Amino acid sequence: MIRCLAVCASVVALLSGCSFVSAVDSVGDPTDLYTVSPKSTFDADLPSVYWQLAVEAPVAAANLDTGRIAIAMTPTSTDYYAKAAWTDRAPLMVQTRIVDSFENTRKIVAVSRESIALRANYVLQPDLRNFEAMYFYGMPPIVKVRIIAKLVRMPDRQIIGVASFERCVRARADKVPKVVEAFDQALGSVIKQLVSWTLRTPPTQPPSEFAPYDIARYRNPANAIIDSANCPKGHDASMVPYTDE
Repeated sequence: MIRCLAVCASVVALLSGCSFVSAVDSVGDPTDLYTVSPKSTFDADLPSVYWQLAVEAPVAAANLDTGRIAIAMTPTSTDYYAKAAWTDRAPLMVQTRIVDSFENTRKIVAVSRESIALRANYVLQPDLRNFEAMYFYGMPPIVKVRIIAKLVRMPDRQIIGVASFERCVRARADKVPKVVEAFDQALGSVIKQLVSWTLRTPPTQPPSEFAPYDIARYRNPANAIIDSANCPKGHDASMVPYTDE
């Protein structure tokens, strides 16, 4: 469920559509704060694992490493909604929701942020490549979320898996709360696939000298997982679904 954490200061402005600011403008204190929700439902056949996982804060480009809600009026520009923001910098908010989602599976011994002193058997390294509302496919905008992830075995820091997850969802209206709903649905779908892939990639038992992990099949880049659905192909955005009602 999307939670608006501050009372909207200008209902009239929202009803008349979204307003924007450029990347160089000063927006002052935002009046509306938004967040996204973790996933709580997963496939019934998700395996239980007996190892510990640390989740690093996603790496993101400077235009996404902010608490402001990013929009793209053209494929090569970044702007932001005026008077609206996330409750945290986008990469940290996404990291929190990934950790929460792993916990919600009840299939893993322990999971935490990488900054917490956990003796992790594996480290998940996400790269937040897309987290913006795209206006150049028409209105209402299409939200695109893409995460490229590496799964690293500890303590030798060997990469055992690489995957890319991408989802696009069109907002039901050109209003900030409706666009945030599209962010929530797109990110939730990406996180669900990311969690499932992470739990299925290593053996269910932690690696040891008695049970080494064969990584030969991951040395070929062609074995990287690419999971993309419902995103525009060229100029065609007809396949992009609207947010669930």
